[in-house]
Amino acid sequence: MRRRVILMGLLAGSVVAVLSAPFVGSQRVSVDAVLHPGADDWASAIFWKMRVPRAVTGFLAGASLAVSGLAFQALFRNPLATPFTLGISSGASFGAVLCLHLGWTFSLAGVPSTVAAAFLGAVFCVTLVYGLMRATGSFSTSRLLLAGVAVSFFFSSLIMFVHYTSDVLDSFRILRWLMGGLAMTDYRAACNLAPFTVGGAIALGFLGHELNLLATGEELALSRGVNVERTRYTLFFTTALMEGSVVAVCGPIGFVGMMVPHMCRLALGTDHRYLLPASFLAGGAFLVLSDTIARTVALPAEIPVGVITALLGGPFFVWLLFGKSAEEIEW
Repeated sequence: MRRRVILMGLLAGSVVAVLSAPFVGSQRVSVDAVLHPGADDWASAIFWKMRVPRAVTGFLAGASLAVSGLAFQALFRNPLATPFTLGISSGASFGAVLCLHLGWTFSLAGVPSTVAAAFLGAVFCVTLVYGLMRATGSFSTSRLLLAGVAVSFFFSSLIMFVHYTSDVLDSFRILRWLMGGLAMTDYRAACNLAPFTVGGAIALGFLGHELNLLATGEELALSRGVNVERTRYTLFFTTALMEGSVVAVCGPIGFVGMMVPHMCRLALGTDHRYLLPASFLAGGAFLVLSDTIARTVALPAEIPVGVITALLGGPFFVWLLFGKSAEEIEW
């Protein structure tokens, strides 16, 4: 009963966050301007064409990051694991950085060049990690982690090389993109992100029982009839595509996939059948609120939301370190 009440509260809070965020900003928007827009009404245009798609995209991105982080923490039995660990973010970032450096301007099925290049980079990274696992002949958790870390460092070094060889303008654009943000999002970005977020969350939702068993140990999961290797494959590819789509649209936004699952676990316990919907709702609301802070804390300037999440992430883990014992933090 308590868990259901918390989930209903998260649902209500998420709805309030998404509906109220578009009203907050440097320009005041009245309810009347929203409900009765005029042809030349700038307030209505700001609300419907800029802030609403930004809030929707932020919710979808935050939900993807939180659910992906939760799944990876169960897979690796490590509360600090995220899809960033496997280099997916680095691969997507390299694709976008290379596109900006070379000045590519194209549209792939209506998707802008930077977004398309970032997603292709994420897919290439996933394929590379999977190829390394196939080459070793094993898909164990430890080998997956080692392969992901190796690929992550490789792409990170390529990003540094491209950044160093860029001119001042490209260097600034690259640095700004690597901070992550929702400033350039629109309805098309939300539509591009929605299938991966919703589809991935549904796929992971069917694996709640398997995630519970994996979190307690692979031996127990095998003894209870779980096909561990197939579950690993499903988790790996599902979360990789979710993470890759977010980085492609918004850039790398850190700490959401670590903080939100922790907060949900503290409130709901360790049952992933409840943690998955809770992380989905809490992650979306968290990123929408973080982006609202980013838009308003330094008016008239705007801070990338990735900076805000990073600023919140450090103090959160310090609080976790001193507020919880080591036994409670570990699985």
